[in-house]
Amino acid sequence: MKKIFAVILSISLIMGLAACAGKAEVPSKKDVQKEVEKEYDMDFKLDSKDIAEDGSEAEWVFISEDGTLEVTVTWSADDPDEFDFDDKKLDVTGPEPTETGPLPTDVVQYDGPMVGVSMPTKDLQRWNQDGDYIETELENLGYAVDLQYAANDIYTQVSQIENMVNSGCDVIIVAAIESSSVSEALDLAEQAGVTVIAYDRLIYESDAVDYYVTFDNYTLGLMQGEYIAAALGLESGAGPFNIEITTGDASDNNAMLFYQGAMDVLNPYIENGQLAVLSGQTAFEDVATTSWKTESAQSRAENIISAYYSNGEQIDAWLCSNDSTALGVENALAANYTGPYPIITGQDCDIANIKNMLDGKQAMSMFKDTRTLAYQAVVMADEILSGQVVEVNDTVTYDNGELVVPTYLVEPVMVDVNNYYEILIDSGYYTEYDLGL
Repeated sequence: MKKIFAVILSISLIMGLAACAGKAEVPSKKDVQKEVEKEYDMDFKLDSKDIAEDGSEAEWVFISEDGTLEVTVTWSADDPDEFDFDDKKLDVTGPEPTETGPLPTDVVQYDGPMVGVSMPTKDLQRWNQDGDYIETELENLGYAVDLQYAANDIYTQVSQIENMVNSGCDVIIVAAIESSSVSEALDLAEQAGVTVIAYDRLIYESDAVDYYVTFDNYTLGLMQGEYIAAALGLESGAGPFNIEITTGDASDNNAMLFYQGAMDVLNPYIENGQLAVLSGQTAFEDVATTSWKTESAQSRAENIISAYYSNGEQIDAWLCSNDSTALGVENALAANYTGPYPIITGQDCDIANIKNMLDGKQAMSMFKDTRTLAYQAVVMADEILSGQVVEVNDTVTYDNGELVVPTYLVEPVMVDVNNYYEILIDSGYYTEYDLGL
């Protein structure tokens, strides 16, 4: 059945018109998918797309999540405000059973290369950005993408990965909720010949991990520690100063690397008395934050402030491994602490934290440009699917207990009030509007 109707394009699409050439830009996959889902009141996934080299016309094919409907959407620059929809019902009897039993009836089978992308949660801004970027860039290369978020639930992520394998994904990119929580699902991937890329978090106790892409997280922690040392003048013998420590989830390999890097800088100053930790909490297991949750970091910080800094003691620095934990500490300080704000570190350059930085409530944040990390994951997936040699730059460091995983490391960048505009806004990562400027 065919439907042709005029679509009022989103503001972002209208602004994307190439005014100088007098020609409309090809609508994004997200804009087209939104119109399809609004028209049919169903959830859809992209199956394929074909865009003319000169951008004069385009075609997208979407399949409903339940596998019952295929919709082909065509568009022409001659009439950029109109989409042509052509839909047809699909056979819903499901794929043929295998020797190990039938595939799940909700799994859609695609032709051509497909990449699964398993992200831990939508609750943190960075995972939304990572997932969206990877999906867009893979689709631009012509691959079908199955992007899933697991709501920080281990069982949900395992089920989603298993469905990706069963639906025919050739490569799966996994940002694991916990470092050893998805090993059984990866065993299924290995049996099916699916290549697995661990994304930003190393997956432990599995020989099914083929590659790892991450930031140089030890160096990131080192840079956080060096920032605190420089800001307090520790190398010149200044002190004593009070410091507290908050890091990430104890099951996350990256949290340990951040902690080790920072503490390798700060421990000598703790040992010689230039830095004092009044709470006495310095061991990794004592300063870890379950699931990196802001609320958990805030609760612990409130307890520390109440117990050790309620009689006018000053907090001079608070090492926080990332922005979600830093935000929790900053919330606790705002509600319970009357002294000057300490030097607070962070990571990810989340919008709320950059705003706090501009208000003097956070000193710095390590910028892990997720576009760079996501781009490298896309490059690796494309190299795998096109039969090329996969580029890595570390083949000795990341031992997951079963094998040393070939790794590509991306370098982080330090951001503070002096360079945030150049790094975050001039680069297009944020706009002035995003940061309330």
